[in-house]
Amino acid sequence: MVTRKSTFFYGVLIALASLVAGMVLAGRLDLSPLSTAANLTVPATNSAPISGPLDATTFRKIADAASPSVVSIQAVSMRRARAQELPFGLDQFGGRQPRTPQRAVAAGSGFIIDKEGFILTNNHVVQDATEIEVKLAGMADGEPGLAAKLVGRDPLTDSALLQLVKLPDEELVAARFGDSSQLGPGDWVMAIGNPFRLSHTVTVGVVSAVGRQQQTALDGRQGEMIQTDAAINQGNSGGPLLNLRGEVVGINTMIVGDGTGGFLGIGFAVPINNVAEILPQLHKGKVVRGLIGLGMSNVPITREDAKEFGLPGSSGATVSSVTAGGPGEKAGLRRGDIIVEYNGKAVKDYTQLVGMVMRTAPGTTVPVKLVRAKKQMTVNVTIEAFDAERQLASQNEAEPSVSATPTDTGLDMSIGALTPEIARQVELPAGRSGAVVRGVDPTGAAARGGLRPGDVIVEVNDAATSSVTQVNAALQRVQSGRLVRLVVWRDGSETLVQIRKP
Repeated sequence: MVTRKSTFFYGVLIALASLVAGMVLAGRLDLSPLSTAANLTVPATNSAPISGPLDATTFRKIADAASPSVVSIQAVSMRRARAQELPFGLDQFGGRQPRTPQRAVAAGSGFIIDKEGFILTNNHVVQDATEIEVKLAGMADGEPGLAAKLVGRDPLTDSALLQLVKLPDEELVAARFGDSSQLGPGDWVMAIGNPFRLSHTVTVGVVSAVGRQQQTALDGRQGEMIQTDAAINQGNSGGPLLNLRGEVVGINTMIVGDGTGGFLGIGFAVPINNVAEILPQLHKGKVVRGLIGLGMSNVPITREDAKEFGLPGSSGATVSSVTAGGPGEKAGLRRGDIIVEYNGKAVKDYTQLVGMVMRTAPGTTVPVKLVRAKKQMTVNVTIEAFDAERQLASQNEAEPSVSATPTDTGLDMSIGALTPEIARQVELPAGRSGAVVRGVDPTGAAARGGLRPGDVIVEVNDAATSSVTQVNAALQRVQSGRLVRLVVWRDGSETLVQIRKP
């Protein structure tokens, strides 16, 4: 006979069993919400000036102190690889070969920032990973690593926050943060990482430059980088760049190479201040930034330009394009406007403006002072949310094919004829014509101005163009050292590109 007490007891037992089973299943499928992760303690930034002598033991002491916080990372992903095809896309059986998923393993580096198992690395090291394995400093080469999960990632700073699924028996050693804004050319730095799977390799060099603007994973968006000649190779990605106190001042992320993965003395690291700023958002799983809906020219404004455009000084940011339906267009901003003040603060250049916009909370309305046709005016812009993931997903479109013979322009680029086929392919509006950019020297003036292969030049210095000959003639009339203002058709809209003529 079943009593009420028995019924109640079995009901509670079943409920508890269901709860435990659900927790186990969620853990195995990694369905636990990110908010259940342990609290993250962001390392404090040491901004004290670096002083003291440099001796024979300095770098050894840095390596001994910092190496325990550096980890090696192995990320497994399933990527679709296109099978080899014969001409016209047919295989030997008369049909197109399928794209089959293949297991890919990427090796990188990272560093522990919290004793609860939080690790910083590059986003590109763990992007699309289905499995992440971390090896600590004390682990032998053949020893299995520790499983880790992705907590949050940010394509713009190429950073990602991981957490160990289970903590090891020994206490973890967390890295210390330095102040990357204090770095200057000539400062000594050390890189520690996993190049070519040689774990905990130490290299030493100096800061070659700071504030270098380099292309990020997002088209048209550049990021601030530290340039160094401390050797960085494949596998160093995600590892720390350290100052003379052994504090992290950057995350090693990219190199200028020779195509074989070799180091040529030019490496780049993301300043740690830029990543520390967004760490609380990475811990929550998503980084939220402001969006103004404008493309900006990256060409500096000279005193001659300021006089020509009626600017109060040689500073400001030139609008190169306005996103249809975006905050800038809604506020009345136009291509060619020069923004000189944002939310009451003077705008030095486009880099500073982009930083101020991204730090503005979506939904905030800010005054923007600009110069248009030598007249100052102010508009109010309501900032929207920037969706980095959506932009990253939508930028894998093929460039238009160009078959005409290229023409050199003297601007470190070549142009070709705009054929009806190309015009249809890029959906150029009726009544527009010009020339197609065939090639761009990656180190030349056109590339520095932001011109890309596949752009269609439709205006030169505010005059419409109709052919390669007309475009080239207009370019030749511009004096050396002066700005060339090109309107190009790109990705379905017109964009202003400014190039300083060599």
